[in-house]
Order: sequence, then C-alpha cells, then structure tokens
Amino acid sequence: MSKAISQVPFAVNEPVNSYVPGSPEVKNLIATYKKMWAEKIEIPMFINGKEVKTDEKVQLQSPQDHAHDFGFYYKGTMQHVDDAINAALAAKKEWNELGWEHRAAIFLKAADLLAGPYRDVINAATMIGQSKNVHQAEIDAACEFIDFLRFNVEFMTEMYSEQPVSDSGIWNRVEYRPLEGFCFAVTPFNFTAISGNLPTCMAMLGNVVVWKPSDKQVYSAKVIMDVLIEAGLPAGVINMVFTDGKETAEKVMSHPDFAGLHFTGSTKVFQGMWKMIGDNIHNYRTYPRIVGETGGKDFVIAHPSSNVEAVATALVRGSFEYQGQKCSAASRAYVPKSLWADVKKVMETQINSIKVGSPEDPSNFVNAVIDKNSFEKCKGYIDRATASGEAEIAIGGKVDDSKGWFVHPTVIETTNPHYESMVEEIFGPILSVYVYEDQDWKETLKLVDSTSPYSLTGSVFAQDRYAINEAFKALENASGNFYINDKPTGAVVGQQPFGGGRASGTNDKAGSKMNLLRWTSVRSVKETFVSPKDYKYPYLG
Repeated sequence: MSKAISQVPFAVNEPVNSYVPGSPEVKNLIATYKKMWAEKIEIPMFINGKEVKTDEKVQLQSPQDHAHDFGFYYKGTMQHVDDAINAALAAKKEWNELGWEHRAAIFLKAADLLAGPYRDVINAATMIGQSKNVHQAEIDAACEFIDFLRFNVEFMTEMYSEQPVSDSGIWNRVEYRPLEGFCFAVTPFNFTAISGNLPTCMAMLGNVVVWKPSDKQVYSAKVIMDVLIEAGLPAGVINMVFTDGKETAEKVMSHPDFAGLHFTGSTKVFQGMWKMIGDNIHNYRTYPRIVGETGGKDFVIAHPSSNVEAVATALVRGSFEYQGQKCSAASRAYVPKSLWADVKKVMETQINSIKVGSPEDPSNFVNAVIDKNSFEKCKGYIDRATASGEAEIAIGGKVDDSKGWFVHPTVIETTNPHYESMVEEIFGPILSVYVYEDQDWKETLKLVDSTSPYSLTGSVFAQDRYAINEAFKALENASGNFYINDKPTGAVVGQQPFGGGRASGTNDKAGSKMNLLRWTSVRSVKETFVSPKDYKYPYLG
C-alpha cells in the first residue's frame, strides 16, 4: 500500500515564492492585502458545518495599526462548546468508516487549494491579523501548512503499511484506529501552519475535533475553515469555536468522551490543562493522549573558532524574524570574548539597515508584535536593562506604539548569565548576550544546559569539529532541535521533525510520523486458519 502511494509525489516540500521586488507574485499579494485590509470582515464560528453567529461581537485589530477596524468575530458561550462536542461525536461513526484514502483526498485537495487560489488570501490574512511580512507569511501560512497536509498523508500511508510478522498458519495484522471519543486542538497566534496542522492531522486519522484557535489568529483560521469546507470536509469533523479559554478547557476536559489534547501555547496554560486532565482522569472512557509544545528560551553558543559573519547573521535572523515571536527564536547567546567585538560590529551594521513597519511594504524586515501586552512586556525588559547595573542596551532599544505595536530589534548585553532576560521567555525581538572568557568554553556549555527550564531549539557555531562534538554531547537534553552552524529557527516539515522536552513540551515531533502515531489506537489482530481441536500439547504425550 505505502509503496504504491509513495510513487505519487505528495511529500515534496512546497516551493517558496521569493517575492523579489517588482515580481508578479509580490504585486499580486500586496494587491490582495490592500483589498482585504479595506474590507470589513465578519468571522463566525463553524459548528457542524454551519456558520454560527452570536450577539457578542469582538472587534479585530491589526498589530501594525491598532486603530484600524477591519471587522469582528462572533464570540461564543459554553453552549457552543457543548454544541461543538455533540457535533463531533455525531459525525464520528460515519467519518471513522470512511476509507482512509477518501480522508486523505480531502486534505490533499486542501493543500492544492492553498497552493493555488487561496495562497494570496491566506498569506494576506496572516499579514493583516498576525503582522507577518511577505516572506514570513509565505513560509508559514502557505508553504508549511501545505507541507503538513501533504507529508501527513505520506506519513499516514507509511504508518498503515507497517504490519507485524505472520507465522505459518496464522495472519497477524494491526488496525490503526482513531481515538475513542473526540479530540481538542488549542492553537497559537504565531504560526498559521500550526493552527491548521493541529486539528487536521488528528482528523486525517479518523478523529473528530473541537478546535479553539487563538483570538489573535481568527482571520487566517477562518480561511483555513473555508479551504477545508471547499475541499469537502464533512460537517462536524472539525468544529471551530471562539470561546473563553479557561472555561472551554474545563468544559472539554470534564467530558467523559474527551480523548486527546493537541496543544501549542504557553507552559503555564499547558500545565494547567494537564492538571485538569489529571483531576478528571477517573471520568474518562479512555486515557487521553496529551501532546503539547510550549515555547522555549532558545540558545546560540559560539566557539572561539566560529565564523564571525555566520554567527552575527544567525543571531539577527534567528532573533528578529517575525519579531522574535517564534517559539524557536534565538533569545540568549553566548559569545567568546575574542569574537564579541567583531560579532557586535557586524550585527550593528545589519540591524541598522533593518526597516521596521507594516507588512504592506515588502521591504520591511520587522513588523509589529502581536498586541499591547506583548509591547508592554518587551518595553519593560528594555527599560529595566537600561537602568540595570549588570546589563545594557548594546544595540537598538527603540519602541513606538503611536500607530502599531512596534519594538525594534534589541540586543541586551549582560555580565550576569542569570540576568532576567537571559532566563525568562520574552517572545519579542530582544536578544540577550553573555560574553564568556574563551578558556571557559566547557563551563559555558554547562551554563547553557542549566540556565533555562526549556528545551526546544539551540545552535552551536564552530569550525573546530572537536568543539562541535563537545557541544553535541554536553547539550544533549538542552534542545529537541539542535542546529550546527545555523540559526535555531526554520524547521521544515519532513526534514527536521519539530518539538522539545523539559518545559518546552512532550517532544512528539510535529512534521513527522511520530506525531501521527499519537492520534491512533492500535488494535492487534491474530487470525488462525486451522484451529486446534484438542487442548493437549506434544509435551503431554
């Protein structure tokens, strides 16, 4: 089965549009952006295949222009969560009984719709609602989501084809069943692809889903639902609600048919949900699957043998692309004293050339942070570093909220490796640097490993292969995705399975078969062709 399917090139990474200045693709995307920016959009919930509207409307604000009103979404109540659960459970039998190839076809069609007529739409919605520039929107909302859909079909067929050995006279096989009950997807604002992948990968395997996207990502979430419905997703399979987060979690996790949580978000929220599941464990028909990715305090450590320009470029790209709002973003760096002056000089030159502003201008490398709370948090770290006796603003530090939530790329240099911005997750365009003595390389590796409770991504830069090996071994548990001479961001579906451990999550590796296995319940079947007719074995004589 898998061999025949894999001959069809489903699992090929979607080509990335370059959007070079003046190209037709950038002109078309910006035209779509402007058209959608001028519209007043209303975004309903989707329950049982129907649009659901309520009396409570929440205005949508764009991070790059918080005074601009481009529409609203309808906020739901706990009754809508009940409706979504009931719709999912009602759809479950028929969805489960649909052949896997028919389920696959729906999501492959969705991928082709995203690659074609919906490409500019989903990118523009991500630019407007989440303040991503043309490149960041393209590699996320279009390419990565398309890759998830196509590669997951390939992974599913490979998984289904994995069968046990059969001995003479018997046939052993395994059935990859969906989980018994309904699943709950909770998705973040920062990646449209993650928002799409979490509910769809579960549904692809026959599960039914209640999906709660971030209230900062509802515009591109609506586009995702539009695409899925056009692709032929049956009513009730994925139900999208806009409801209070804590109340929704309590409602979902007190239900006896709750079967799985697929989560990306904050550590605190995820731990709270895990506790809710524990408190309700005696109520469930089956033990729920819990999969979560919860952020990081991602590191870059440079060895004295490193290439200065490579280190500086990785820090600028890894720290400031999408305003540092990637859970994989470089947030703390350890640079040897012998290199820091040169690294800082290159970084300063690059950062000073960065344009900051609206995604409407494709030449802007940095856009707005997601909302006022994020802006104020970033400003607080900058203000405290400015006033601190053990830290200083080495580069940048400018903030401006007059029109949008703009925080310029900022580098904090500290003499204390445990200074707050070296330890705490910030989720903004702020990089903290600790300069270590060259001879303290091995001690600094221990410092990198022990500083943060997170373990998501990390990078080592070195030309010395012994040093690379030392870092590889010393930082074995410090990150789930480890990069050698590259920035710690940009995992590609099918190439770098993504996820981390410690406080960063359950390390179930999105973008791989490992993640899909979590959403199946395997039944082992043994069939004997000629059954014994006597209880006696030969040893009984």
